[in-house]
Amino acid sequence: MRIVIVGPGAMGCLFAGLLAESGQTDVWLLDKTKARADKINENGIIIEGIGGKRNIRIKATSLPDEIKYADLILICVKSYNTSEAVQSIISIVKDNSIILTLQNGLTNIDVISKTLYKGRIIAGVTSHGATMLGVGHIRHAGSGDTVIGKISPDILDQEVNQIADVFRSAGLVVSVTNDIYNFIWGKLIINASINPITAITKLKNGELLNYKETRELLKLVAEESAKIAIALGIILPYNDPILAVESVCKITSENRSSMLQDILNDKQTEIDSINGAIVEKGKELNIDTPINKVLTYLIKIMELL
Repeated sequence: MRIVIVGPGAMGCLFAGLLAESGQTDVWLLDKTKARADKINENGIIIEGIGGKRNIRIKATSLPDEIKYADLILICVKSYNTSEAVQSIISIVKDNSIILTLQNGLTNIDVISKTLYKGRIIAGVTSHGATMLGVGHIRHAGSGDTVIGKISPDILDQEVNQIADVFRSAGLVVSVTNDIYNFIWGKLIINASINPITAITKLKNGELLNYKETRELLKLVAEESAKIAIALGIILPYNDPILAVESVCKITSENRSSMLQDILNDKQTEIDSINGAIVEKGKELNIDTPINKVLTYLIKIMELL
């Protein structure tokens, strides 16, 4: 199986590294920047943290034509780069290629579907955490489950199970679901609650539980976001959104959220596809979402400063 990971960020490098390290797949990393791809191709991917520090050789390129084709393509770019990433892989997508998005947010499936046939798209969520330390160099800061599921019945169950088995061979804990949107919303609510508050306060995930004000904010966002999910007919993968958010804060207590890292590094955040997407769904349902709206506006202002 030829696997192409699009995007050399923390999660892209983590999955590329683990899959290449397993030695059971033909793994490529596609990067839009030639100099960065050349450096990764020369030096490999360095993973430290969970599993210890090691250097993993991998094929990296900025030229899709060099890859020729792909059986499985993992989209691991930021949500605002999804359209550009999908355009870059058109030449390597064949009739039997499967596209898997493991991205944050709610908008990625629709963006991918506008360019590529929706029947060959799988979506997933993962609880793994990773931090960029340099080009092709990451710290694997937290492990967890990965859940994947097909978007269209055109993909056979055995194809999804084969992908899950390939991931398992790389040491990943993977399960398959027929209700992936429930899990996407489950993670969306957690991200919407934790990420913007950490970005605004500069607190680590666990530190949000140390102050009554941030705990109350977590509660308000989780409740408001879950209200939208339930109105859409989503069955969340947990019974209590507030407890789920607080649990993730504890499990990832030392993590700096990706949105906080983006703000600290003067980068664009994924606020539009997380809290902003909840606001848009609220508008469609005629349900006001003042907490998500305020957080979206605050983060967008911070991006400009």
